[in-house]
Amino acid sequence: MTSSEAAVREGAVTLNDRRRFQRVRLSLLGRFMLENRREYPCQTIDMSPGSCAVLAPVVGALGERVIAYFDHVGRIEGRIARLFEGGFAMSIESTPRKKDKMAAKLTWLANRYHLNLAEDRRHERVTPSTSTAKVTLPDGRAYTARIVDLSLSGAALSLEYKPPVGSPLRLGAIRSTVVRHSEEGIAIEFAVLQTPDSLEDGLAASPGS
Repeated sequence: MTSSEAAVREGAVTLNDRRRFQRVRLSLLGRFMLENRREYPCQTIDMSPGSCAVLAPVVGALGERVIAYFDHVGRIEGRIARLFEGGFAMSIESTPRKKDKMAAKLTWLANRYHLNLAEDRRHERVTPSTSTAKVTLPDGRAYTARIVDLSLSGAALSLEYKPPVGSPLRLGAIRSTVVRHSEEGIAIEFAVLQTPDSLEDGLAASPGS
């Protein structure tokens, strides 16, 4: 099979999946690896069990194989089906049974996100040992934020610069996503639910430490 024939075949699979599964807008942080075996950070724009679109600092070639890992979803594999400014769309290769399980998981994640993270509000508020923390953006820009509210699942920050909703950042060394804006700053959700100890360590650490 030629590379062009393979690309057509991949496109047909993606089209069938689009007809069967609805894409949901969802911001999940992750990493992906291209055929050169180098890893890069990324973030989903939307996803279905058959395909997903991601923001990424580096893109591969059409038809190139991709292995990606996303928070709450885990490992997915597929090929680059479309390129756009700032990212790419990829097919997801999986069994029908696994795609049905992913559909249920994506629906739960999307409902949880769009219901304003109601479940996360049950997490106990935490009093940090410091009132400020370092916020680092993917491009390396860093700001000092005042912690207004803090729980094991997220935080409200007083911050002069407000990254767009859905933007990835790190609070200390904790991977996070901006979920809404307020008058004085932003609210963020942590990529992974913290423990009191990991939260304290993460706030004091720097990205990559």
